Amino acid sequence: MARLMSATLLLVAAFLLVAAAPEAEAEAYDYAGAFDKCLQFFEAQRSGKLPADQRVKWRGDSALTDGFSQGVDLVGGYYDSGDHVKFGFPMAYAVTMLSWGVLEFNKEMGAANNNLQRALDAIRWGTNYFVKAHTEPNGLWVQVGDGDSDHLCWERAEDMSTPRTAFKIDRNHPGSEVAGETAAALAAAAKAFRPYDSMYADLLLLHAKQLFTFADTFRGRYDDSLLSAKKFYPSDSGYQDELLWAAAWLYEATGDEEYLRYVSQNAEAFGGIGWSVLEFSWDNKYAGLQVLLSKVLFDGGAAATAYADTLKQFQAKAEFFLCACLQKNNGNNIKTTPGGLLYVDDWNNMQYVSSATFLLTVYADYLAASHGSLKCPDGEVKPAEMVGFARSQVDYVLGKNPKGMSYMVGYGSYFPTHVHHRGASIPSVHDEKATVGCMDGFDKYYNSKGADPNVLYGAIVGGPDANDGFVDDRCNYQHAEPTIAGNAPICGVFARLASRPSDASDNNSPAPYSPPHDSSTSKQGSPLEFVHTVSNSWTTNGVEYYRHVVTAKNTCGRPITYLKLHIKDLSGPIYGVSAAKEKDTYEFPAWLTSLGAGEQFTIVYVQGGPAAKMSVVNYKTA
Repeated sequence: MARLMSATLLLVAAFLLVAAAPEAEAEAYDYAGAFDKCLQFFEAQRSGKLPADQRVKWRGDSALTDGFSQGVDLVGGYYDSGDHVKFGFPMAYAVTMLSWGVLEFNKEMGAANNNLQRALDAIRWGTNYFVKAHTEPNGLWVQVGDGDSDHLCWERAEDMSTPRTAFKIDRNHPGSEVAGETAAALAAAAKAFRPYDSMYADLLLLHAKQLFTFADTFRGRYDDSLLSAKKFYPSDSGYQDELLWAAAWLYEATGDEEYLRYVSQNAEAFGGIGWSVLEFSWDNKYAGLQVLLSKVLFDGGAAATAYADTLKQFQAKAEFFLCACLQKNNGNNIKTTPGGLLYVDDWNNMQYVSSATFLLTVYADYLAASHGSLKCPDGEVKPAEMVGFARSQVDYVLGKNPKGMSYMVGYGSYFPTHVHHRGASIPSVHDEKATVGCMDGFDKYYNSKGADPNVLYGAIVGGPDANDGFVDDRCNYQHAEPTIAGNAPICGVFARLASRPSDASDNNSPAPYSPPHDSSTSKQGSPLEFVHTVSNSWTTNGVEYYRHVVTAKNTCGRPITYLKLHIKDLSGPIYGVSAAKEKDTYEFPAWLTSLGAGEQFTIVYVQGGPAAKMSVVNYKTA
């Protein structure tokens, strides 16, 4: 374990600094393998009677009487995370995002280990459940199990002893968020299945239309009707975003202008063109909605022309979010960790990384197809640069980060082994047939320091804290628990990167920077002042390693638009700068193309032995 050291500050004179550089060569990641594992996680989360082709063999059938006490068949669906409640709201969002991934990247999924069928199977496992749960036009069963009672036990799904109470919304107990999201999931899935199973697509579309009408006619917050959900998946953004989201997906699935008219008429009142957001999640759909409606503009046609004014306003909000991800939004940016990871919230931050990465990738492809670029307040961004930034986020997830850890379980050689997940932490029902009781699970397994007996392949855990730190502890549920809502968006991105590993200007750096034409002009003196901190140290195999944090402040009095550094004596990985073409030289990181006067950026590196040395060999000011 690392031990925390007192910070040692060294002010280094203006020309040389103790610093570090990015990895000398970018590591090649197996994106196709990550995509396959991402889908395996959904198999591990299945509830109900498992199919014959189930690959996660340590799982068994579970919850085979869900809904029976209420007289309805609610067997199936997904457990949402490390517990065994079936929360309909995040489940529907996960199915929507899996479906959107299939729609955008179906060819890439077919090329990535021929996994398109498995992606469709993952969607169908959710949509089959939603069809059963929609027992009447104005009624939907939206939850099975209670979070409070479920969390009192640590047991396998196959041994479940907690109450399996089912909860329903109807006209007297409305739930526009979950009804709208389920309508969106079914509509998106209908379009995904259309080329392969048109009859099934028709069935899904029928339910989607009814659920949208129900959500819109009987408006109300679902967590006001379903208090047992309020503590776990509260609707902070309200239901207006889900109504617009559902209508947009119904337009995508049907081409019926009625749904686009609904979006246009309610765009302002429901916040679609008023809300500029810095997250996209199971709760807040605005950024996803804005990107989806931008696609209507890119596709063109009569509808795009008729509603162009409103659609352009949606597009402007979409680009606000994307520019904020890329750190080019005039200061209104999403925060990043020192290692470059987008950082929205301390609790399961990876879900926001997953969803943002998806939107960046699909919008980049929309722009590339139209030969366009993203116009941000702080500069123009080409599609390949957007994909490069998305790749930097994916690579961080897979191990290119200050800890060198993959946050996808089972990927690489170093990943979390104490996941906050009941099934992974308790021996398989096939290996230990005796029932593991409610409290026995806590005593023997939850508090155990031993590694999980079952590898939860493909699970993306909540991820590191704001300083790239991570504690691999089963009790650390904020950072060590995976969710289907967190996994779903990034699945398609893995397939996209596997099939198209290189873009026009993507040369191994997270997102390349094009030097100015006169960048050969050398400047005298250093424009930067560096402060170097040794924050952590630890010993591995007898070698002492140090985590170095360097802040570089612009002291030249003008904005720096191009920077080239030379590194000497670097032996470990670094984060916060990008490798240039010349050996041992580095440039601004992907998310930083200009450093204003008095502003600073952070570099982090890890290595044993003496610190590295850096010199500024070239820079350009505005």
